[in-house]
Amino acid sequence: METGFPWGATSTVDLRLWRADAIVLFDWLMSTDLNTVPITHPAQKQALADLLARLEEDIAESTGEEITAAQAEVAKNMGW
Repeated sequence: METGFPWGATSTVDLRLWRADAIVLFDWLMSTDLNTVPITHPAQKQALADLLARLEEDIAESTGEEITAAQAEVAKNMGW
């Protein structure tokens, strides 16, 4: 008997992010040692690595100035 997801392991989800959020996430993932991120299952670390790889396709060319601006935009009006 074959096990796995009923929708298939290769199906995708389209996720729309504001560019500022994507830049902040990319910058954080690039500067984070994924071996030190608390996880409860190895798949979580792999999913973060996969997210980094996907973001890298669109965000890798961000400058320090863009990262700073994105951080300010995302942090604006947080309220928590």
